Amino acid sequence: MSGQIWAVVQQKDGRLQRAGRETVAAAQALARELGTTAVAVVLGDGVAGAGSELAGMALAGVRVVEHSRLGAYTPGGYLAALAPLIRAGAPAYVLFAHTYQTVDYLPRLAQELDAGLLPEALGFQKVDGELRWTRPVLGGKLHAQVRTVGEGPVLVSLQSGAFPADAVQAGSAPVEQVAAALDGVDLQREVLGIESAAEGTVDLTKAEVIVGVGRGIGGQEKLGPVEELTRLLGAELAASRPVVDSGWLPRERQVGSSGQTVAPKLYLALGISGAIQHLVGMKGSGMVIAVNKDASAPIFKIATYGVVGDLHEVVPALNQALQQRAAG
Repeated sequence: MSGQIWAVVQQKDGRLQRAGRETVAAAQALARELGTTAVAVVLGDGVAGAGSELAGMALAGVRVVEHSRLGAYTPGGYLAALAPLIRAGAPAYVLFAHTYQTVDYLPRLAQELDAGLLPEALGFQKVDGELRWTRPVLGGKLHAQVRTVGEGPVLVSLQSGAFPADAVQAGSAPVEQVAAALDGVDLQREVLGIESAAEGTVDLTKAEVIVGVGRGIGGQEKLGPVEELTRLLGAELAASRPVVDSGWLPRERQVGSSGQTVAPKLYLALGISGAIQHLVGMKGSGMVIAVNKDASAPIFKIATYGVVGDLHEVVPALNQALQQRAAG
């Protein structure tokens, strides 16, 4: 094996997505830990823009795989493009974002390459000179430390937010165009069209600031001050599952194991106790500020700052302070 670390980055319309930057950040960190170099790979049709973005990062190289049959994701197309490339390059680890897309094709790619597969990793560390990975088990209730054995590359998918996108190191990387032999390949899926999500659907994964509310809000009629706080902060409003199940906010705003996984720069948790099902969806946040009347609430174990108090008193005070600051 070459010993390099590869990052297969996701893009949309020729631009890197946050998940792609997170994958590059992880590859750079792992390469530093193992004393090797990192390489980025991007697939698609018309992805020169993504290649240019990657060229401005500290990488040993960028490989751009373009083909008209990669314009829309298909498992057959991605397998046919990636398998020979990985065989030829023989990297030690190939990193991917853990998304619906990679969940679909990574197991088959690992089988095709006779490679190891480590899904939904949260991080890594050296223990007694041995690389160990951390990943969730039992729906995120526990974390397990695992190591890989055997020869060949290891394919690793990374949970959203496990590595911050803004940790990417800038630099200069050479870009190589790689031809993909996809003519005549069975794509294993026919793409009839691509439709954008319905208008009004909330994508919390793009928010840099999120205000999350839990059961402690007490009811839909009490959301007014929280919505005002959200407006003042330029944030998105999110909810734990009990809030959604009660019908106080729509399901598209749910964060957690059965909702969206987010990694904003700031997550303000109001009246959220911190059940593991919610924590797995937001623990990748850069900073967590929690407000809860219960000093023993689990949310305080992961909070950067905690306020033990009634959110119905704290939020109006925050709103007033923000309004005064805005007024100068």
